[in-house]
Amino acid sequence: MINIPKIFKPDESFSSMLLLPLLPLRDIVVFPHMVAPLFVGRVKSVNALAEAMEKDKKVFLATQKKAGVDDPSEKDIRSVGTIGTVLQLLRLPDGTVKALVEGKYRGRVIRHLQNDNFFQVEIEHIYEPEIPDAESIALSRAIVESFEKYAKLNKNISKDLTSNISAISNPSQLADTVAAHFSFKMEDKQRLLETIPPDERLSLLLRLIKMETEIFSMDRRIKGRVKEQMEKTQKNYYLNEQMRAIKKEMGGEDDPGEELNELEKRIKRKRMSKEAAGKTRQEFKKLKMMTPMSAEATVVRNYIEWIISLPWFDRAKIRNDIEEAEKILDEDHYGLEKPKQRIIEYLAVQTLVKKIRGPILCFVGPPGVGKTSLAKSVARATGRKFIRLSLGGVRDEAEIRGHRRTYIGAMPGKIIQSLKKIGVNNPVFCLDEVDKMSMDFRGDPSAALLEVLDPEQNYSFNDHYLDLDYDLSDILFITTANTLPEIPLPLQDRMEIIRLPGYTEYEKKHIAWDFLIPKQIKLNGLENTEIKFSQNSILTIIQRYTREAGVRNLEREIASVCRKVACEVVKKKGDKVFRISEKSVQKYLGPPRFRTGQVEEKDQIGIVTGLAWTQVGGELLCVESLIMPGKGELIITGKLGDVMKESAQAAVSYVRSRGERLMIEKEIHKKYDIHIHIPEGAIPKDGPSAGISIATSIVSTLTRRPVYHNVAMTGEITLRGRVLPIGGLKEKFLAAHRGGIKKVIIPKENEKDLMDIPSSISKQIDIVLVEHMDEVLSHALILREGDTLFKETSDISFGIMPKETESRAPLI
Repeated sequence: MINIPKIFKPDESFSSMLLLPLLPLRDIVVFPHMVAPLFVGRVKSVNALAEAMEKDKKVFLATQKKAGVDDPSEKDIRSVGTIGTVLQLLRLPDGTVKALVEGKYRGRVIRHLQNDNFFQVEIEHIYEPEIPDAESIALSRAIVESFEKYAKLNKNISKDLTSNISAISNPSQLADTVAAHFSFKMEDKQRLLETIPPDERLSLLLRLIKMETEIFSMDRRIKGRVKEQMEKTQKNYYLNEQMRAIKKEMGGEDDPGEELNELEKRIKRKRMSKEAAGKTRQEFKKLKMMTPMSAEATVVRNYIEWIISLPWFDRAKIRNDIEEAEKILDEDHYGLEKPKQRIIEYLAVQTLVKKIRGPILCFVGPPGVGKTSLAKSVARATGRKFIRLSLGGVRDEAEIRGHRRTYIGAMPGKIIQSLKKIGVNNPVFCLDEVDKMSMDFRGDPSAALLEVLDPEQNYSFNDHYLDLDYDLSDILFITTANTLPEIPLPLQDRMEIIRLPGYTEYEKKHIAWDFLIPKQIKLNGLENTEIKFSQNSILTIIQRYTREAGVRNLEREIASVCRKVACEVVKKKGDKVFRISEKSVQKYLGPPRFRTGQVEEKDQIGIVTGLAWTQVGGELLCVESLIMPGKGELIITGKLGDVMKESAQAAVSYVRSRGERLMIEKEIHKKYDIHIHIPEGAIPKDGPSAGISIATSIVSTLTRRPVYHNVAMTGEITLRGRVLPIGGLKEKFLAAHRGGIKKVIIPKENEKDLMDIPSSISKQIDIVLVEHMDEVLSHALILREGDTLFKETSDISFGIMPKETESRAPLI
């Protein structure tokens, strides 16, 4: 006998067909008899809830096929869902809506209706057939037993929920209620919702519950084993065991005992100081007692590795052959006699004395003069290894001294790191750009260098990481800097300052001829091509295409010429011999970039040639002055600095005080304005050395006497007319020689500096040494026949003592 299932019908409040707003759901399936909170933010969804609240609070709840779709279409929404009721609606401040909905019965979408504000659908009820009582009871019992078993494993399920589940007698309601409390996949939940016959739904739910229970049990077993192992050996030991097990499976495990034995052998073989040996043995004992892969063991092992890798007593053999050293230094650099002589002196003393502390030299000079390359040559000449450390931009004291071991990732400072890298304890150590260091809240690195560069202290340099004394006294430290004022005075006091003032044109020409041209010919592949530079072409490149103290730009311009020649060689143009003449330089390098200072062509009133020093060498400085009707004002132009302006004012005061002796009209300073100008006004100028040039120009203008055009001068002037010494004499003489000057007037006190000027230049220039401004005027101004420069008069009325009295007067 076949039992025909009865049809279970919903209550009469739900008709067969309904027009309802649809609420698309993401990551949730709402079953019948299920109450769920929903957070709704999409406009159409909010409108759908509003429509439901305005009518009978009924809404159709259907899940999206893909949760990531923000604006779903009809195809993106499943057709089977749940007819539900909105129990509560709460609008939140951010514009979203919190809704509490309750599922009632299953429903299926018949068709979608056109509505721009929200999804509106026509729904048909899905009626569920009843199943035989025996089968219903059996399946229901199986579901309840499986749920109780799962509840025992999952402590998050309360006993009240288990009791409520057991009390449900309706098979369909039981299946939906139990399914709502499991975290099945969305596909499985939707499958349960779409399974209409209760017996089939209960069977599917039973399979899913058993699978979920097995997964949960397995997860608990795995976590239990891990927890038990971690409780025995702690977390670090557990991780260590896991790594060892993985290595063992891969066949690459190393025995930690063998590593420690090898490390112990290295410690015994290493020769180091007593303090370092004792510290290493102490740390090694600690290491043997630690878990090999623990963080603390790694720190201790790294510390020991650093100590035994340092060159405590490893030395490079120093070459003391002075003649060979001189030959190497001359091969690498032209000129630079002072630093070369200092290295030769060091080698001579090293030959006579077995132990000598390494000197600490500081090469100061403009960029490109060869400071760093000279340090390399020193290493080659002495047979030492060379290492360079750039200090430009270093602002942390720990860069020099290292970090203490208490910090994560701590390391020694750059000094110790460099010594480990080079492998000897007596290299030439070049600290480059020592004037470019800065300081901040982390400390002052220049202060940390005080110990490193002090010969009386660096035999026991203490790095923060090592916390051991290390001997740096055998190192030959060479520092380089562009300007001396940027280096702190205590640091300057610990170094022997050697100035590299920059190359003269004569020296640049030799460097280009002997070093730069052969180097660039080789680098540009022109060894097999005959290329010849004339002396005038090199001089043209130096004067018209570069403006520097060193030779870097000169090398670049020579390289540019060689590249142009290489192009012609590849294109097979031109002759086999390439002659670079003064005219062809412009063809390869374009129009000249700089103009050279040239002497005036004729003697003129108020125009004086001065001499100036710049970072890139000496320059001729033209000083002009004139007078014009006015009220006695002094006008100074030419972008002059404060010192130069004050020097001009001192010159004017001197001339006014000597007015009667120079036969200048007494009231001229009330009737005329004096304008002093120094051309090339875009270039800043400063310094006192143009004082006598300005005074000579003013006297020339006021007395209407011209100045010799081939005379140049430099010197500071005082109010009493004394001429004080100046700096940069060598560069100024070179500029005078280059500009065709025949006579140069300099202060008497600069006589000692004449020995630095090449004899080939000093022989071509008439050098006049002066102590007073009167002597300057005598040599600079042109007198007409029968004319006298000075009027015999007493200087007392002008507050000026006679010269012989002045020399005996005390300076105040």
